[in-house]
Amino acid sequence: MDSRSNKTITGPHNLSLKNRKTLEMDGIKEVVTFNEEKVILQTNLGNLEIKGRDLNIQKLNLDDGSIKIEGYFFSLEYNDKTIKKGIINRLFR
Repeated sequence: MDSRSNKTITGPHNLSLKNRKTLEMDGIKEVVTFNEEKVILQTNLGNLEIKGRDLNIQKLNLDDGSIKIEGYFFSLEYNDKTIKKGIINRLFR
């Protein structure tokens, strides 16, 4: 049995990538960090690191957990690492 299957899912998590230029997702809990080359999101199914060029968050609604990002996408990678929160941790990344 895969240990990841024991993870509690708190809602749907879907993504749609169109022509490597527009990414729409739901199941977003938090935007951890973002710039033009990398966006890190906390989702219902773990953390998602998005890498690309000229990335720009066009729409974000944390009430319904949706986001729309435009740019040119290189990779999307999930991981289950715990993200330390707080201003001190963010300063020393």
